[in-house]
Amino acid sequence: MNESGVRRWLALGALAIAMLTIGLDVTVLTVALPTLAVDLHADTGALQWFSSAYTLALAAVMLPAGALGDRYGRKKILLAALVVFGAASLACAFAASSGQLIAARVVLGVAAAAMMPLSMSVLPGLFPEPAERQRALTIWITSTAIGLPLGPILGGWLLRDFWWGSVFLINVPMVVIGAVAVAVLVPESRSGSVFRIDLPGIVLSATGMLGLTYGFIRLGQDGWGNGLGWTAVTAGVALLGLFIGWQRRAAHPLVDLELFSAPGFRWGTVYMVIINFAMFGLFFTMPQYFQSVLGADTLGSGLRLLPLIGGLLVGSRTVDKLLPKFGLRVVLTLGFGFLTAGLGMAALITMDASYGFAAAALALVGIGMGFIMPASMGLAMSDLSADRAGSGSALLQALRQAAGTIGVAILGTVLATQYRSSLGDLNHEPVSDGVNAGVGVARATGAPGMLEHVQTAFLDGMSVMMWVCAGITLAATVMAVLLTRSRPAAPESELDGAQSVHVG
Repeated sequence: MNESGVRRWLALGALAIAMLTIGLDVTVLTVALPTLAVDLHADTGALQWFSSAYTLALAAVMLPAGALGDRYGRKKILLAALVVFGAASLACAFAASSGQLIAARVVLGVAAAAMMPLSMSVLPGLFPEPAERQRALTIWITSTAIGLPLGPILGGWLLRDFWWGSVFLINVPMVVIGAVAVAVLVPESRSGSVFRIDLPGIVLSATGMLGLTYGFIRLGQDGWGNGLGWTAVTAGVALLGLFIGWQRRAAHPLVDLELFSAPGFRWGTVYMVIINFAMFGLFFTMPQYFQSVLGADTLGSGLRLLPLIGGLLVGSRTVDKLLPKFGLRVVLTLGFGFLTAGLGMAALITMDASYGFAAAALALVGIGMGFIMPASMGLAMSDLSADRAGSGSALLQALRQAAGTIGVAILGTVLATQYRSSLGDLNHEPVSDGVNAGVGVARATGAPGMLEHVQTAFLDGMSVMMWVCAGITLAATVMAVLLTRSRPAAPESELDGAQSVHVG
C-alpha cells in the first residue's frame, strides 16, 4: 500500500474515533438513568428528555450542518464541531440540575449533528473505488453502532467507581485524539457550486421535529388522552408538511427531494430509519430490565449487553464477504430476519426467564444490525455525488436520528401505558412514574408482593413494546424480499465527474 493509501485508511481511523464518541454518548447515560433520577430529582419525562434532547438536536441541526460543510468546507466545520462537543461534554459532567443537563445535551447534539454527516461525506472522495468505499462505510457505521452498546458498559464501570458526571468526561480525550487526527490526515473539501443557506427550511424542520417529539413525550408521561401532547404532535406534523412543501418551491432547498427518486438512496434510507426506530427502543429498555428485574448494578447491566456487541462484530465482519456473493436482497433479508427473531425473543422474556435467554436475543439483534446497517448505508450512498455529499449524507443521517428520537418517544409511550395499566391498584405516583421509581418504593416499604407486581408490570410493557418493534422489522423483511434489487446498481454519477473541490 502506497503512502496515499495509508493516509486514507488512517484518515478513516480518525473518523471512526469521532463516530465512536458519538455512539458512546447516545447510550452511555442509559445505565445512569436510575442515578440521575435520584441525584437530579428527574421524573420519567426528564429521563426521556436526557436522550431525546440529544437526538432531537441531531435531527434538527444536521441538515443545515451538512449544507454548511458543502458550502464552506467539511473539514473546517468538522473540527469546530469536535471542539464544541468536548466543551459540551464538560458542561454535562458538571450539570447541577435536570434543566442544565438537558441544555448541555442539546449543545452536544448540535455538535454531533455536524460531526456525523460531514465525517461520512468525505468517504466517497477518500475511497472512490466501490469495493473500498463499501469496506470504509462498514468500518464507519460499525464504529458508530459498536459505541451504542459499549456506552452502557463503559458507563456502568465509571458509575461503580466514580460519580455520574464521569460518563461524559470520557468524551474529552477521544475528541482530542479525533481532532488532531482529522486536522492532520483528512483533506479539506467543499462543493464546487455556491448556494445560499435555506433559513426558512431550517426553522420549519427544527420546529416540526421539536413539536412532534415533545408531543409524544407528553403522551408517554401523561397518557394517550393528554390534549397538549396531541396538539404538539399535530403542530409538528403540520410544520413538517410545510417544510416539504417549501423544499419543492425554494430556489436553494435545504433538502434535495429528488434524491428520493433514486431507488438506492430511497430504500437505503427507509431501511436505516426502520432499524434506528427499533434499536433505540431496545437500548432504552434493556438496561432498565437488567437493573430493575435482574437486580444488576450499573456495571453488570452494561456487561450484560456484551452479546449485542459480539453479534454486531460477527455481522459486520461477515457482511462484506456476503454482499459480493449474494447481493443486497439476500443480505438485507437475512439481517432483518435475525433482527425480528431477536426482538421476538425479547418480547417473550418473563420473570422466570434466565439471562441466557436475553443474551441470545441480544446476539441475534446484533447480528441483524451488523448485516443491515453497512448494506443499507452503502445502498444509499451509491446514489450520492461528491458535489452534494454533505447535504445528502446529512439528509440520510437526519432521518436516521429522527427515527431514533421518535422511536424513544413512541416506544417509551407504549411501554409506559402498558406498565401503568398492569399496575392496577398501584397506578399512582411515584410508582407510576416508571419501574425505577416503582422498585424503589417497593423495596422501601417492604410490602408483600409489591416488588414482583411492579416488575411484572414493567415486563408487560416491555413485551408489548418489543412486539411492536418485531412487527416493524418483520414488515421490513418482506420489503427487502420484494423491493430490493439483488445487487446494487452502478452509481448514477461517478465521483470522477463530480464537481467537488478539494483543498490541500
